[in-house]
Amino acid sequence: MSYSKYSKTLVEALGLSGEPVGVGLIESGGKMPSWCDAPEKPVRHCQSIMRARRGESMAIPAEKHMCGIGAAALGMAELGDEVRSGEFHTKMGLYGAKEAAGVTMELNPSLPPGSTMGTVVAPLSRYEGEPDVVVVVAQPEQVYWLLPVALTYRAGGRSMMDLASVQAACADATAVPYLCQHCNLSLGCFGCRKSTDMEPQEMLLGIPAALFPEMVEAVEELAEGPIPKSRVKG
Repeated sequence: MSYSKYSKTLVEALGLSGEPVGVGLIESGGKMPSWCDAPEKPVRHCQSIMRARRGESMAIPAEKHMCGIGAAALGMAELGDEVRSGEFHTKMGLYGAKEAAGVTMELNPSLPPGSTMGTVVAPLSRYEGEPDVVVVVAQPEQVYWLLPVALTYRAGGRSMMDLASVQAACADATAVPYLCQHCNLSLGCFGCRKSTDMEPQEMLLGIPAALFPEMVEAVEELAEGPIPKSRVKG
């Protein structure tokens, strides 16, 4: 099954309001792809994901990443001193103490600085080649059928999540699945909720490309019984 068909299967089976999004991380020394263009204006990683689920494709070099915090999580930059110390997010009111914010930033996963030179973000049906991570923006009931159900459909088990109050789209939904090769959930963060059209009831699920096909195949089977049955009340 092609990524285009995978995308169609998920949209139809789960009733997603937008497409799953393919995210590629371009290693330093590599080449930005020619099949999509850079955005005219700098864009945040979270914005690129939300725009891609609505149909846009973009190749975003490091200098076009508007959010330095997101660029640092994805290996394109060093984390700024004000952010690293916790001062930035404490001033925003997200933490009650600078030390608390600093601890969070120290623990947040990120790619090594300078390891990447850009990202490619596109609707999965239009992604050329294989993405590194697939990000699904969806409501809790829709995410449920992917995580934990589809993920454990063949082998069973439980799912563990790793998330923080900051860096939702960049660290939690992209860097964690890429680095750890396991699915990861994010409830969104101040930045992505303020800067995008993400709805209050939506969340993000990052899926490593290696796990994605089997999960979609599970959803395809679930769509023949459990999914529609669960949506009939009474």
